[in-house]
Amino acid sequence: MEWFLPATIAVLLLSLAATGLIMAQLRRRAIFDHPNERSSHAAPTPRGGGIAVIAVLIAAWYVPSLPDPDPTLIAVVLGAVALAVLSWIDDLISLSPAGRFLAQAAIVAATLASFRGDGLVFQGLLPPALDIAAAGLAWLWFLNLFNFMDGIDGISAIEANGIGIGIALLAYLEPAAGLDPWLGASAAAAMLGFLWWNRPPARIFLGDVGSIPLGFLLGWLLLKAAAAGYWAPALILPLYYLADATVTLLRRAVRREKVWQAHREHFYQQAVQHGRSHGAVGVAVASANLALIALAVLALVHPWPALAAAIVVVAGLIQWMRR
Repeated sequence: MEWFLPATIAVLLLSLAATGLIMAQLRRRAIFDHPNERSSHAAPTPRGGGIAVIAVLIAAWYVPSLPDPDPTLIAVVLGAVALAVLSWIDDLISLSPAGRFLAQAAIVAATLASFRGDGLVFQGLLPPALDIAAAGLAWLWFLNLFNFMDGIDGISAIEANGIGIGIALLAYLEPAAGLDPWLGASAAAAMLGFLWWNRPPARIFLGDVGSIPLGFLLGWLLLKAAAAGYWAPALILPLYYLADATVTLLRRAVRREKVWQAHREHFYQQAVQHGRSHGAVGVAVASANLALIALAVLALVHPWPALAAAIVVVAGLIQWMRR
C-alpha cells in the first residue's frame, strides 16, 4: 500500500497532462462537437478527450498486474480498447445505430465468454445461462447509458468519481468481494484529471471514445461486485445514472420516439433548461453521489434499508432537477 497514494496522484497528473496534449491536437485537426438544437453547449468544443483518459486508465490497470496479469483483466482491457476504437470511428464518421450496437454487443459477449465462470450476477435467481445473458444485457445497457448521460460539462467525470471511489471503498472494506481498490481509485483519479479541462465551461469533451469504454470498465467493476454477492452496493453506486437514463428512455419508447437519437429530455438536461447552471447540476450530482457512497457502505450490513434510502436520495435529486 506504500505506492497506492503516490500512484493515484500520478494517474491524476498523467490524465491531466495527456488531456491537455490531446486537446491541442484535436483543435489543430478541427475535431469539434458543434452546437445544435439538442446540445447543451454554445460554442464548438474539441471532442475526443476520452483518448487520453482511456489510454491512461488502461495503462494504470494493466501495468501493475505485470508480469503475470489476470486473464480476466486482459479480456476486459482488450474489450475496452476495441470499444474505444469503434467509438472513435463513430465520433469521426457517425456509424449507423444498428451497426454500432451490434458491434458493442459482440465485444461484450466476447469479453463475457472469457470469464463466464466468475460467479452469478443475479445470485441464483436465474439459471446460469440466463444469468450470463442478463449480465451481458445489463453491461451493454450500462455502457450505452453512460454515453447517453454525458451531456453537460463535468457530469460524467463526477459520476465516474462517485463510482470509482465507492468501488475502492467496497474493495478495501470487503476483500471477499474480490475487487482491487486500485481499479476504482485509478478510475476516479483519471477522471479527476480530465475534470480540470471538462469543468464548466468545458474546454474539451470525452466523446464516445471516452464515455463508451469508461462505461464498459466501470460496468465490469459493478458486475464483479454483484457476482461476489455485493449486489446492493453495485446497484446503489450508479443509481442516479441508472434511474435518469432508464426512465427517460422508457418514456421515449412509450411515445414511440427513436430512443437512439440525441435529445434533451434527461432530467439533468431539464435542470439546465430550467435555468440551472452546469456547475450547479454537477454539484448536486456530486452531493447525491457522496450520499450514495455512504449508503453503499451501509448496504454491506443493511442492504435493503440502504437501497430504500438510496432511492429516496435519487428521487429527491430528480425532483430538484425537474423543478
